[in-house]
Amino acid sequence: MKDTEKRDDEAPEAVAEEADVQPVEEQPTEQDAEQDEAVPEQRADEAGAEEDAAATDEAEALEEVEAEIEAEEAAIAADLAKAKAEAESYLDDLRRLQADFDNYRKRTLREQTARAASASQALVTRLLPVLDNFELAVSAAEQSRDFDRMLKGVEMVFGELREVLQSEGLVTIEAEGKPFDPERHEAVVAVEQEDSEPGTVVDIVRAGYELRGKVLRPAMVKVAK
Repeated sequence: MKDTEKRDDEAPEAVAEEADVQPVEEQPTEQDAEQDEAVPEQRADEAGAEEDAAATDEAEALEEVEAEIEAEEAAIAADLAKAKAEAESYLDDLRRLQADFDNYRKRTLREQTARAASASQALVTRLLPVLDNFELAVSAAEQSRDFDRMLKGVEMVFGELREVLQSEGLVTIEAEGKPFDPERHEAVVAVEQEDSEPGTVVDIVRAGYELRGKVLRPAMVKVAK
């Protein structure tokens, strides 16, 4: 019984001791309050600094883009100027070439005309003796009325004329007894010819001529059928 009372007496004291031992909450000091007030301001300053840094980076990036665009525009302008200069140079070359070609064409035409005139002059000069002999033959025939002498004169003049023309490259086309050639012969009639193969030229109606390998006039012929 005494022990129980003793314990009961000790219990309130222990409780009181425990109550005394519990920590007492510290009251915030003025310094702590100032620190608490400074924290939002510091965070706001840090946020502003970050925003300023981001704005600076964006401005620098924009300046770099603008610089690249300006560089590209300058390069394009330089290329365009170079291409324009080359085009003008090519145009000048083309104009000079056209002028040279026109001069060459005119000079060639003058030379061809001069050569043709010279050739005609040379041919006419060589035909003048033939013309003189024709005049003599006609005059002699009128005076003598001798057919044999007139025939000999005409044959002589004909020989001279043929010689002059042959020297210029004129050749008589061979036809009689040859196979018909539509490029060199012109058939006017087909006739029965027992001793000739069909398609063979049997007679010449009008002589044909070639000048330096080119047909001037086909021979007009009769062809066996």
